[in-house]
Amino acid sequence: MDLVPQETRLIKRTFWLINHRWIAIGAVILFTILAKKVIKVEIQDVALYCVSGLLVIENLLALFILKKIIKRNPVNLNNSVKKVIHFQIFADLIALTVLLHYSGGIGNPFFTVYIFHLVIASILLSELETYVLTTFALLLFGLVVYLEYTGIIEHYCLCREGYTHQSLYQEGTYVFRTYSSFAITSFILVYLASSIGKRLRNQENSLSRAIEKLQKQDAIKNEYVLRVTHDIKGNLAAIQTNLAVLTNKIVGSLDEKQEEFLNRAYQRTIKLTNFVKNLLRLTNMRLKEEFDKEAFSINDVVIKSVNAVETNAIDKSIKLEYYIDDSVDNIIGNLLSIEEVITNLILNSIKYTPEKGDVTIRTQNLKNQVLVEIEDNGVGIPKEEHEKVFDEFFRGSNVKHIKEDSTGIGLSLVKTIINRNNGKIWIESEEGKGSIFRFTLPKNPPDNN
Repeated sequence: MDLVPQETRLIKRTFWLINHRWIAIGAVILFTILAKKVIKVEIQDVALYCVSGLLVIENLLALFILKKIIKRNPVNLNNSVKKVIHFQIFADLIALTVLLHYSGGIGNPFFTVYIFHLVIASILLSELETYVLTTFALLLFGLVVYLEYTGIIEHYCLCREGYTHQSLYQEGTYVFRTYSSFAITSFILVYLASSIGKRLRNQENSLSRAIEKLQKQDAIKNEYVLRVTHDIKGNLAAIQTNLAVLTNKIVGSLDEKQEEFLNRAYQRTIKLTNFVKNLLRLTNMRLKEEFDKEAFSINDVVIKSVNAVETNAIDKSIKLEYYIDDSVDNIIGNLLSIEEVITNLILNSIKYTPEKGDVTIRTQNLKNQVLVEIEDNGVGIPKEEHEKVFDEFFRGSNVKHIKEDSTGIGLSLVKTIINRNNGKIWIESEEGKGSIFRFTLPKNPPDNN
């Protein structure tokens, strides 16, 4: 799991607020059109369109300011983004108050839309900031209600054409009861939403700290594994060299029994050395950020990998074929690691395919990607184990009887390499019928590791 900084989360939520404001603006315009043209309500459509236009300008301005803040990347990014949120919500509350004034005031049932802004504020801002915004919203709405009630400003009725105008805004009992209920409900709602929002933010921060701690511990573990494996590799190389001298009878001949045990030890040493090399490479890839990329022909890599393992297929009388899509052009990635992936997957198929079986490699040109398939008619993998195939040290339950040893680290390394090359790998397999390993690689991957 990637650790998302608090500033990044706040920026994403701010963009979410901006994007949803476009929906709100569209809703206001649509409501105005329907009220005027369809329902035939006496509505101040010009005023509402003007407010909508100002909201468009305000949203564009907020978007411009936010992008400028992110580009400059100030030290205190969190506070800068919060200022944008304050600006947006304060502007929204003012615009909403003006809209309500021109569309019925307290007689418009949609005055409860204030609540949406207050809930959003509860999610994005602190409790104190949310209460300040709530008080500001209630004062704005209360001011309009009072001015319309006293006749200081004109009241615009939200009434059907030809019908008697309602005068609820002049009924003191109705105004007091409605406004008081709305104010109390708003504060209760803000209290509940702020409490939930605060708890969620605390949990989110706790999870972020836990993830950060785990990542540090994982880095320490990888560093430790790297050093230990490096030492083991050196000692194994020395042991393997000495055993090679003996097995090649450079220092003298051996009897049959001695030669048998020596060959067993030598073969075990080779397998252990390969395991250590893979573990070392996997750990190195996890620790290092740099990952060199270049343009190369994936078809050439497939052919080279097939040639490299051809002897292994011949030893088991396995029919090894490849089909190249000539339309596949160069891709950009790490050449050596991709070659390692293809070679490992072919060797894996050969290993778990019985004698006189088939292993087929294909390449296919997709729109922005290249698809590579390695198919065999080997032992296959049980369906319930498909998700574990790429886990470290995993071996299928149906291959334990196979004589050839496997460490279960090869496919984990393959997946790590594909991920680092911005690709995707998956498997289709049926026990007793074979497996198909498929992976895709982008032709022009993003410039990241």
